[in-house]
Amino acid sequence: MTSATATLEPAGVSASPGSGARWRSALANRSQVLAGVACGALMAGGLAHALGSPALGDGIWRAAVVLLAAELAFEVVRTVVVERHMGVDTIALVAMAGSLALGEELAGLIVGIMFTGGATIEQLASARARRELTALVERAPKVAQRKRDGALEEVPVGAVEAGDVLVVRTGEVIPVDGAVLVEEAVIDTSTLTGEPLPVTIAPGGPVLSGTANAGGPFELRAERPAAESAYAALLRLVEHAEKQRAPFVRMADRYAGFFLPLTLVLAAAAWAASGGAVRALAVVVVATPCPLILAAPIALVSGLSRAARAGVIVKDTSAIEALGGARTVLFDKTGTLTVGVPELREIVPCSSRAPAEVLRLAASVDRLSAHVLGETLAQAAGAAGLRLEIPERVLEEPGQGIAGDVGSHRVTVGSRSFLGDHGIPEEEIADASLLSGHGSGEARVLVGVDGHLAGVIVLADELRADATRAVQRLRDEGVKHVAMVSGDRRSVAERVGREAGVDRVYAEQTPAEKVEVVRAIRDDAELLPVVMVGDGVNDAPALAVADVGVAMGAAGATVSSETADVVITVDRVDRVAEALHAGRRALFIARQSVLAGMGLSIVAMVFAALGYLPPVAGALLQEGIDLAVILNALRALRG
Repeated sequence: MTSATATLEPAGVSASPGSGARWRSALANRSQVLAGVACGALMAGGLAHALGSPALGDGIWRAAVVLLAAELAFEVVRTVVVERHMGVDTIALVAMAGSLALGEELAGLIVGIMFTGGATIEQLASARARRELTALVERAPKVAQRKRDGALEEVPVGAVEAGDVLVVRTGEVIPVDGAVLVEEAVIDTSTLTGEPLPVTIAPGGPVLSGTANAGGPFELRAERPAAESAYAALLRLVEHAEKQRAPFVRMADRYAGFFLPLTLVLAAAAWAASGGAVRALAVVVVATPCPLILAAPIALVSGLSRAARAGVIVKDTSAIEALGGARTVLFDKTGTLTVGVPELREIVPCSSRAPAEVLRLAASVDRLSAHVLGETLAQAAGAAGLRLEIPERVLEEPGQGIAGDVGSHRVTVGSRSFLGDHGIPEEEIADASLLSGHGSGEARVLVGVDGHLAGVIVLADELRADATRAVQRLRDEGVKHVAMVSGDRRSVAERVGREAGVDRVYAEQTPAEKVEVVRAIRDDAELLPVVMVGDGVNDAPALAVADVGVAMGAAGATVSSETADVVITVDRVDRVAEALHAGRRALFIARQSVLAGMGLSIVAMVFAALGYLPPVAGALLQEGIDLAVILNALRALRG
């Protein structure tokens, strides 16, 4: 029996599935046609037998078996030549060839129906399992209402550019990421976040693509093209998920390496003991390894779909499987365990410059940074009515700081080590540690001007309300080690870590050092797999190195969400535990289905070897086992 998976093509997102994905899709379509032919032949042959023409009936069955065996032989040869291994379908081919040789046409035809019908059954089950993912793709907007020169024009979503003003009508899906203009908007975020209640966005507030307008029409200013939007990034993840096969599924292809010889040995022993080849054929018929081929992918895809229902988009079933076995979870601090939208507490000048001037210079440079602190400083400066300038010769070290020329001044904004590397005297930096800023979650941003420390900006970033609960839930799920990896200074990071209840805090880590932390933990086999959770550009390298990278992507499509294996679309860190739970349940049910199915098949093989199960009855029993493991695998969709 073959495993075939349909490939979705997300609207507005380019997709070019690999040859393996195209082959499986084409094979699934052929299997539906061949399954119809096989069933028609079964009924036609049965009718001929009922009308007293057994020879004609056997001839119809034989012709159908020859056709199906030829199709299967082609697939087996392709697997050996192209993928260079013996596929699990080999056992089914042996059973069909044996039935032709021994005149057991009906048994061979039933095996052929199992072979062709299996792909169709899996398609139906997978479609049920992928319901949430499919819904994301189907609701992707294709057109937008653009306002230009006082008139509305309907344009393809791909034609929308940053700065365009769009009108979003009641009930429409928002096509691009943007900001609400003039009037407030009522937004339904349930598809992306799982939250049932609409939220009200004030004028100027951000709105993500993929959400829907649950109120009256409103105007939206596009912040980025549709191809770079948060929703497009999610669709790319879904498209990737449609093409991948989990290692647990690929294990089915190695199954024949030991099971085929075992089956042939047992069949030969039955033949030798009974003196009849039919008993050997019965053993091969019930050995067809359909439970492993069908149960594992359906259970894992069900887990992937269940995670999507909770606002967690998983790139592929490999990630679901790794989540299911996760033993270590590492969190970034800012925007992950903390709210990520720090507030300005105070500005402490270290020179004759006024606090407002320190803020103006720092905000002028830092607003070009992708770090969340840059946006905070820019908003604070705007609220104070300060005029910001466009900096020149800007140099940024992600997660550490940014420097640039503002007018005639060289301004450096960031951590102590960053300012030290850019020429600020060590004694001035040391004196800054005695300045204000001692509250929970507070961080200090040092500002250097023209080679001297000009001031310290104190920012506060509060712990998420669900952070402590998320850490406890991870432990309840069996995670052995929960830690925080942060670029912030040790006192701030350790204070947040204690409040969150993590096991260990890695503070003052550069992006490169975060990668080394992940690699060091991965060297301990007892702590594998390792999950890294982050939200910023500086987290992307660590997300890529971890066994599973999880991005807090509610704020939009960032570098971290593009490199991650999992994206959380709702602004809640406890969904990390939801993702692990979905993975654990899916993996447990996959293994349960496989073990149960294989166990039943082995028992049936023994009965067949002893002569209690003829080929036709064995084929029917194997089909019943297939149906049972598929239904069991679909349990992964439920909580």
